[in-house]
Amino acid sequence: MAELKAAALDARATKIRNVPIAVTPEGFWCCPSQAVLQKTAKNQNQQAKPKGGASPPASKASSIQRAPTISSERRTHSTPTRPKINSEEQRCLPADNAASNPPPKPVNERPQKQHKISVGFGQLEMSDLKVVLYGKDGVAVKMSVHKNILAENSTFFADKISRQSPVSSIEVPDCEDVEIYVETVGLMYCSDVKQRLIKQTVPRVLRILKVAELLGFPACVMSCLDYLEAVPWVGEEEENVVSSVRNLQSENYGISPVLKRVASDLTTPPKDTFSHIIELVLRSNEDRGRREMKSLVQKLLKENSTSCTSGSPDLCAETLYRSCQNCLESLLTLFRQATDSDFAEQSLNIKEPVFRQIALEADNLLWLAEILADRNAADEFTVMWASQGELAGLHSKLPVKSRHLVSCVTARLFVAIGKGEMLPSKDTRHLLLDVWLQPLMDDYNWLQHGCRSFDRKVVEEGIGRTILTLPLEDQQTILLSWLGSFLKVGDSCPNLQKAFEVWWRRTFIRPYAEQHGNRSQSGRS
Repeated sequence: MAELKAAALDARATKIRNVPIAVTPEGFWCCPSQAVLQKTAKNQNQQAKPKGGASPPASKASSIQRAPTISSERRTHSTPTRPKINSEEQRCLPADNAASNPPPKPVNERPQKQHKISVGFGQLEMSDLKVVLYGKDGVAVKMSVHKNILAENSTFFADKISRQSPVSSIEVPDCEDVEIYVETVGLMYCSDVKQRLIKQTVPRVLRILKVAELLGFPACVMSCLDYLEAVPWVGEEEENVVSSVRNLQSENYGISPVLKRVASDLTTPPKDTFSHIIELVLRSNEDRGRREMKSLVQKLLKENSTSCTSGSPDLCAETLYRSCQNCLESLLTLFRQATDSDFAEQSLNIKEPVFRQIALEADNLLWLAEILADRNAADEFTVMWASQGELAGLHSKLPVKSRHLVSCVTARLFVAIGKGEMLPSKDTRHLLLDVWLQPLMDDYNWLQHGCRSFDRKVVEEGIGRTILTLPLEDQQTILLSWLGSFLKVGDSCPNLQKAFEVWWRRTFIRPYAEQHGNRSQSGRS
């Protein structure tokens, strides 16, 4: 686009086509889109010659004022006449009419048929420069412009004009976006470019921004940036805006106001903001808002489990673990209060807030455990939970309605271990089963019938797999204890038959199978 290319316009008789023309108050023409140009050319190739000079109806233009469309009749046998138009419409010129005796076809003619359009700006009688744009599909646009306007507003044209003195024509080959190129040149004739952009769309302004930078048109670039800073971005527009603004070559445009919408220069570290959000959610007592924000924050963190708001997984885990520790301390204090001998004698109005707070803290711990498990960072939380012997000891002294969410935390950790979402040590796994399996079994019947989110099959598979990760002697101790409970209460206890079956094969079948295999191998040798 930046280079001149000497090539003569097709000197043959030009077919004058119907082209939507829009005249703005400033007097410049808004070029139709490439699709319109292609469709117009295609329709004309298919239709026969019109009769009696009749013209098809004009297409609607998107600008403020619309001039009459140009006749599509081919005039090769008579001198064309200029249609009568008012003073406002005189600023928009039709394509060059064919002469009565067209000159012979030049040797260096472009092989592709050209569709020519002429555009005029400002006071046409004062124009002293022709700019010819060669676009795609053979579209050629000739603009009648003024040297002083282009040189004053565009460093690109100022350079071309200064190199060729005198200069009457500038050609721009391989123009990628003829439509926007014409509109951007037209904006050089506007006293208030920003006002002209108000009703434009974000994608179109981005196209104008690109061409304005190529032309070295700083006033237009600044107006585009002002527009982008103020207008809302919808959907994918945000990425396109950020990419386009960051790709600006010059650093003199002050692009930071646009990018401040997606990047902050505040001194407050992002981890402090993240910590504040977590704290607000954990301390909320409004059920709906609390539930919805927990779901939203968990979803946002899960979208990219390898990074956090601060850009560092360690900082994110640090905040989450600090919240876990605070919730555990609060929960233990509440358990002690609720199991105190004097508490039983208190009125219901005093008991209910305590039980509700227990449920909230347990729900907080379950939410934090879910986040950490999703991020494969729950090993330390498992150690913290397995070491809560006092909390587990007080568990049976509370009503199951108030304590069952504590067992949900235990169940979630078993599921995470069974799925390989975390890899706690053997001692931690054994301690977790020793401290929390019985409280979970005590609450199992309630969990099945009173907790909608409880998935019995997933939990039982997680418990069984966790047990099977221990040494065989520990598997035997835990599973025999489970068997005694299962034979007493049945479905009110986790069904660990699959784990029991695996342990049985390991204990009673594998040793003899291996022994028989060794004997057979010895006999063959």
